[in-house]
Amino acid sequence: MSAESNWEGPSAKDRLRILQESQSIAIVGASNNKARASYFVASYLKTSSHYKVYFVNPMIDELLGDPVYKSLADLPEVPDIVDVFRKPSDTPAILEEAAKLGSKTFWLQLGISNDDLPPLAEKLGIQLVMNRCIKIEHARFHGGLHLAGFDTGVISAKRAKAE
Repeated sequence: MSAESNWEGPSAKDRLRILQESQSIAIVGASNNKARASYFVASYLKTSSHYKVYFVNPMIDELLGDPVYKSLADLPEVPDIVDVFRKPSDTPAILEEAAKLGSKTFWLQLGISNDDLPPLAEKLGIQLVMNRCIKIEHARFHGGLHLAGFDTGVISAKRAKAE
């Protein structure tokens, strides 16, 4: 049995507390490609939340009018949440960097998890959220699931016909 299958992430109440207590988020793996989930999440957090949002990607210089930093260590402040859009094998090193800097929460986006992280996060003293979209979680608690197709009231999976 894998470590993750025994691991229970923070409850909804705990995720709400994390989001309420946090002031800043660093998005590691932020992309300037508008078709990528990280771009959508970055755009949402920047325009629909109170967070100071930082972007980390060594391959780009600017995103949504803000500078993009090469690493977490280059940020002007320690982010409360490090939100990660990277492959699972990259996550242990990023977790160690986030913990070393003093971030409180390490958040892996929807579809990203790593069985090695729960014991490492516990050892490093950093909260861990895996396989959850921070945009969806924020919107769930703040009444924004109607944005971009969530909670539209449409029951069918078929597209509505243009009139």
